[in-house]
Amino acid sequence: MTDQKEMEEAQHHVVSPMIYIIVGSILLVLTGVTVWASFQEWGNFNAVAALAIACVKAVIVVLFFMHVKYSSKLTKLTVFAGIFTFLALISMTLSDYISRAWGRW
Repeated sequence: MTDQKEMEEAQHHVVSPMIYIIVGSILLVLTGVTVWASFQEWGNFNAVAALAIACVKAVIVVLFFMHVKYSSKLTKLTVFAGIFTFLALISMTLSDYISRAWGRW
């Protein structure tokens, strides 16, 4: 029984070309939204909007084009660990940057 389970896990998931067309279309629409957002005057929120759209596009690319959506739990855990490490490093950098006494020296 374990041999059959191992064989099923070893097989690759075949993704329909229609999925790639839909995902590509979504990425093109989000690129258009990025261009539209770049022409809007939202003050400091422009960077936040651009980063939010970029994060959504990155998640779509990782899930579908890198096949993480159809991968094993170990692969998903590895991706999550990488994202968690990145966020931890960014938060430590930002906490150091914010806590400095700018202009007092």
